[in-house]
Amino acid sequence: MISGSANVKHHHLHTCAYTRHGGEDTAGRRRIPCVGAIIKDSGGRLLLIKRGHAPQAGRWSLPGGRVEPGETDQQAVIREIREETGLHIRCEQLVGSVQRNSPPDAVLEIRDYAATVTGGSLIAGDDAADARWVSPAELGSLPLTTGLAETLAGWGVLG
Repeated sequence: MISGSANVKHHHLHTCAYTRHGGEDTAGRRRIPCVGAIIKDSGGRLLLIKRGHAPQAGRWSLPGGRVEPGETDQQAVIREIREETGLHIRCEQLVGSVQRNSPPDAVLEIRDYAATVTGGSLIAGDDAADARWVSPAELGSLPLTTGLAETLAGWGVLG
């Protein structure tokens, strides 16, 4: 499904100390574990949601969100995609990870997984103001979350 996804890629857009299991970094910022899904349809279009809330409300991004206490990444991906898009998915391999500052004092540690739709109907829900399939050519015309296009290109997701 995604070329080159066997090797996990890490894009750290902000330099900061790293702890594996949440907690705080050396600057005292909270580390919040999050997940996202990279889902393509049979035509190669990417599933994106329009963020309904901060951070970056109104911008388009991969569907996903915070990992709840006691959840595995895979459980969180499945739950978040169902809540935000109405779709049922199978969570597959880790594609890559990024870190994003989240004012005032947190760092989001986002792990993005490949996923395949297994059922449901696409409808925006929960934190998503909209949800739709987007061709690689359309990405440039949408207001995307910071670093999304560059990260997906770096992971080989866009072509």
